[in-house]
Amino acid sequence: MLAGVPVMLTAQTPVDPMRGVAERYVKLVLAVGQHDADYVDAFYGPAEWRTAAEAEKRPLAAIAQQAEVLEADIAAPPKPGEGGPAPRDAELWALRRQYLSRQVSALRARVSMLLGQRLTFDEESRALYDAVAPTLGEAEFEQVLKQLDARLPGDGPLIERYDRFKQAFVIPTARVDRVFREAIRACRDRTMAHVEMPPQERFTVEYVTGKSWSGYNWYQGDYKSLIQVNTDLPIYIDRAIDLACHEGYPGHHVYNVLLEKHLVRDRGWIEYTVYPLFSPQSLIAEGTANFGIEVAFSAAERVVFEREVLFPLAGLDGKRVQEYYDVLALVDRLSYAGNEAARRYLDGTIDRAGAVAWLEKYAMYTAPRAEQRVKFIDQYRSYVINYNLGKDLIRAYVTGKAGRQASVTRLWAEFTALLSSPRLPSGLK
Repeated sequence: MLAGVPVMLTAQTPVDPMRGVAERYVKLVLAVGQHDADYVDAFYGPAEWRTAAEAEKRPLAAIAQQAEVLEADIAAPPKPGEGGPAPRDAELWALRRQYLSRQVSALRARVSMLLGQRLTFDEESRALYDAVAPTLGEAEFEQVLKQLDARLPGDGPLIERYDRFKQAFVIPTARVDRVFREAIRACRDRTMAHVEMPPQERFTVEYVTGKSWSGYNWYQGDYKSLIQVNTDLPIYIDRAIDLACHEGYPGHHVYNVLLEKHLVRDRGWIEYTVYPLFSPQSLIAEGTANFGIEVAFSAAERVVFEREVLFPLAGLDGKRVQEYYDVLALVDRLSYAGNEAARRYLDGTIDRAGAVAWLEKYAMYTAPRAEQRVKFIDQYRSYVINYNLGKDLIRAYVTGKAGRQASVTRLWAEFTALLSSPRLPSGLK
């Protein structure tokens, strides 16, 4: 029994030869969490393990040494008589071993950073997230800005014209909750038509302020999530579906529920009861959450749903839906400008003011949103690559597996299979 999470074992279930290293991994993650408040994003394993970590508070140097030994032990072949996977599960077990090894490697990198090691943006993202985002120059974004400039004629700088354009699509504060709840309902309905979920799964929505992020899913185990939405800045209508899908269905909530169901409860793989934020798992989590929006709603389906349901519910002009999403499609092509701001800022080639200015000029962030984004970069650093690079890697992998002309059912099947597996970012290529 894992803190109230039953593991489905039978007389035919072989002894888990990796149980020992899996337990050591979980306890090391909890130990790092005593030094890094953001590190443990979720934990629903034995409560006494967390209590022990809090009481002991192992020094970082000791954690680093233990992690080095653990990584070597994971790489060692099973000892004679330890048993192993059935042939049909061989690939899954190989992925499990690779996953644990790479997660521990990322843990060692994070501990080194906490001990004072300085890495470049790309070195850090490779060490923590098993991926490196492409480097793009100003010219890459200038081409898109020219198209956007033509699309938004008028007086003043482009960022001001874009901001004025978007003001017509802000959800009035009094309508935010009802719009979000309808978006969640629609995302859930579309997901449940293709994904088998435990009947007791559910989540709670809270509205918060004072955060560097716009939304967050706090997975609590037992198929439950707490989803928080930041209301510090105006919420635009597109964020309703984006957050409902990303944080809920078929995003983070579904991802965590499926891992708990298929890997923790059905197989007893206890390493999945903990989620270290600064690890390769985050690229998979954020990438599937962002690509999941496209899986749940094609571009055409989304426009129809927004025009007929969400825009009227928000009191907005439904006739402008297509116009709005045409402009957003252009702005989305600037998403990697955010990575460039983070790369240059963290590598020291621009200062904080320079990062804000870059985001305003090349990523179409208003000053308040640019300031909020730099706060996010201060807190989470190279984590920013997980959203856009993650989405691109996940899209390429899932559509490659499903086929270019795949049916909706086949696309959902490949997407769900990825959500339920221990695959690494480097394994997506």
